[in-house]
Amino acid sequence: MTKQQESSRSLAGIAGIIAAATLISKVFGLVRQQVITAAFGLGAAADAFSYAYTIPGFLLILLGGINGPFYSAVVSVLSKRKKEEAAPLVETITTLVGGVLLVVTIGIVLLAPMLVDIFSPGLKAPGKELVRLITIDQLQIMAPMALLAGLIGIGFGVLNAANQYWLPSVSPLLSSVTVIIGIGALYFAIGNNISTLEYAKLGGMVLAGSVLAGAILQWLLQVFAQAKSGMGRFRLRFDFKSEGVRETLKIMLPATFSSGMLQINLYTDLYFASQIPVIGVAAALANAGLLVQTPLGIISQAILVPLLPTFARLAAPENWQELKLRIRQGLILSAFTMLPLGALMITLSTPIVRIVYERGAFGAKDSALVASLLIANGVGMFAYLGRDVLVRVFYALGDGATPFRISMINIVLNAVLDYFLIKPFGAPGLVLATVGVNCSSVLMLLFLLNGRLNGLPILEWSLPILGLTAASFAGGISSFATLQLMEKLLAGKENLVVLLIELSVAGLVGLTVFGAIAAVMRIPEINSFVVKMRQRILKR
Repeated sequence: MTKQQESSRSLAGIAGIIAAATLISKVFGLVRQQVITAAFGLGAAADAFSYAYTIPGFLLILLGGINGPFYSAVVSVLSKRKKEEAAPLVETITTLVGGVLLVVTIGIVLLAPMLVDIFSPGLKAPGKELVRLITIDQLQIMAPMALLAGLIGIGFGVLNAANQYWLPSVSPLLSSVTVIIGIGALYFAIGNNISTLEYAKLGGMVLAGSVLAGAILQWLLQVFAQAKSGMGRFRLRFDFKSEGVRETLKIMLPATFSSGMLQINLYTDLYFASQIPVIGVAAALANAGLLVQTPLGIISQAILVPLLPTFARLAAPENWQELKLRIRQGLILSAFTMLPLGALMITLSTPIVRIVYERGAFGAKDSALVASLLIANGVGMFAYLGRDVLVRVFYALGDGATPFRISMINIVLNAVLDYFLIKPFGAPGLVLATVGVNCSSVLMLLFLLNGRLNGLPILEWSLPILGLTAASFAGGISSFATLQLMEKLLAGKENLVVLLIELSVAGLVGLTVFGAIAAVMRIPEINSFVVKMRQRILKR
């Protein structure tokens, strides 16, 4: 068996493990959001949480994400070193990062009111006073997540470098479990025995505390697994001048700033969202985002996690030819998964939202708002994942500065697009602005990578991607037509079962049309990946 075949088999195997673990985690995340929406709808507690979670959630995604800069830096450095060198390096990095983030945590607690007013000035408007007060309390409760985020991100990288993929991918479900338990306990403890105002305040505190408890459990689980693998314990070590620390920081710092700049776009969106004179826009953005992030997270981890170490091993100039093949593989697999998924998100947005969220305090009016945001998200799903593939190539090349510079440009672009698109499109304009920023990033990254790697066959790569785009369009049209037909046939019989039947049949038709066209195209990367994933599933 050739090295390329072994590598392909390894990629498919790792992708299968990650996809299965992430699926479990994402399902729990979706159930958590269903519980939140059923308990609070798009009311004050849920809306406040969307604003309050912005900073800790931003840090958790930025620093603690399995594809974040801390993870990327740790994997890139540890994959090139012997195992006996890992523990001292990991303990030193943990000490350094932990000290810095402890200061950040204290700052968030003390400055919470000012931070809320800076990033969500619209909450000071008449009618939103309650949302602002709950937001401040929730932010102070969740402040320790700033420290936990960095430790979790390092743990992700360490465990993946030790060839442990299952635990890091499945551990985020702990936060979902604690939130479900917390809200369930709140419901059974108080029921309808308190006023709406008191319920919003108390519910907001329970929600924030449950999220923090889940982050603590996730970190503790990683600490035990990391120590068991011989990759370092939770101890203080101050060897800050070591070569490994310098190499890690060289990648970590610019990558953190780069990813941070991308996340700042979320602040920009919420800044404008807070000024829309309707309570619930921020919560609606979060609900629509989760519907996108659930499948996107599963697929992105299955594609990106095994590719990053591969990119790092092929970073030397003599391996660039194979590196280009791997970049093409990442982009085409991104298109193969994201384009048809985005088409279904657009055409089936309403039944998707109604099935997932419409119960309890979440009504038809809420569904309409979230569905409009889901349509806007569906437009840019390929650009989102394609950008992440290209950014990881720069990280593997030891260059975090280039993505950072591009992110700086896109911050300004996002603010400009938010300003102009929110007027004609309302809340969906905020999502469309993000889509525009992601498309801009892909184009700039490809242009610079083309010069860095002495030329890329971009035109050749674009042909199968354009074909997959056309196939997705055909699948979306077929899905929409089927949905319209099903609604006419089942008119007057609307309930959850009927909605599920309509969604399932329409989705299946759309995917079948897409799959048939994609099969005719005979794209090697897709055929190889599908065959190996099928073999892996049958083997298991």
